[in-house]
Amino acid sequence: MRTLEKRAEPIAHLSIAALLLLVLPATLNPFWLSAVGKYLSFAFVAIGIVLAWGYCGILSLGQGIFFGLGGYMMAMFLKLEASGTELPDFMSWSSVEKLPAWWEPFHHFSFTVAAILVVPALVAFPFAYLVFKKRVSGVYFAIVTISLALAMTVMIVGQQGETGGANGITDFSTLLGMEITSEASKRYVYFVEVALLIVAMALSAALLHTRFGKIMIAVRDREDRVRFSGYDTAMIKAFVFTIAAILSSVGGALFTLQVGLITPTLVGSVASVEMVIYAALGGRLSVPGAVMGALVVGFLKSYLSEQFPESWLFFLGAMFIIVVAVMPNGLAGALQRLLRVKAL
Repeated sequence: MRTLEKRAEPIAHLSIAALLLLVLPATLNPFWLSAVGKYLSFAFVAIGIVLAWGYCGILSLGQGIFFGLGGYMMAMFLKLEASGTELPDFMSWSSVEKLPAWWEPFHHFSFTVAAILVVPALVAFPFAYLVFKKRVSGVYFAIVTISLALAMTVMIVGQQGETGGANGITDFSTLLGMEITSEASKRYVYFVEVALLIVAMALSAALLHTRFGKIMIAVRDREDRVRFSGYDTAMIKAFVFTIAAILSSVGGALFTLQVGLITPTLVGSVASVEMVIYAALGGRLSVPGAVMGALVVGFLKSYLSEQFPESWLFFLGAMFIIVVAVMPNGLAGALQRLLRVKAL
């Protein structure tokens, strides 16, 4: 039975790769393909949550913090490119006379890419290590992270002149001179995003099959025994949390490219909790399941809000309740049970 599950995992990875690279681009019109690109940006976050929550027992309700960091840093570069030598429009409206010093490095694309990867790590690792060193975990850690997400939202909204406030950063259309609003460019960005997602899936799966992956599971199940065995569990958990933060940041940057804006609503508690739902629906122990969860929830949000504009949230809520009650391990868990039945 375990051999069957091991065979099913690479098949799931290949199936998702084929779906994203071949099937969807060949069957969807430009509008829906762009929508799928938006959903896939949340798949990066969901994969990080699978690693942190599913395999290391770290439930974070503040992944919107890192999603927002990546999204805002990409938006800063795009906005500066669109503004040229002038100040971004929202700064002029707020009577800001000079570009803030911390915006200056984002004139350079190479710095922006590096910052999207490095800044979340510099924020996540020290914070997580200090918290885990104090043995804060479980629901208490979840409360801390959701509180930080709320605080970051308030900070962004309050700094109107430097962050765009409640409106966020919008109104940009080029990336290194390429028109990102055209259908051809959106298709190109989609394939780049899918390639990065496949790499993220492969690296995450590879990590889980290493000795470190086994230690992650041991920390999740019996952290006290792992600590008594001589391992620094705070370091291990902080490292996994940092990986999840980097994945969230990459997803945020790609979201900004796909949608053309970033706002504080994507940083706050509601968005952060929703990101956990992606992983829960797909299966918190499955990397491919996280991707499918992001696609399914994203599609249902779009479809139901169009068909039932006044009551679509009730449909979505009912679906989540049913999934939790009937499929506690998500879509991936239901598929594994089906494979077991067929194998008998």
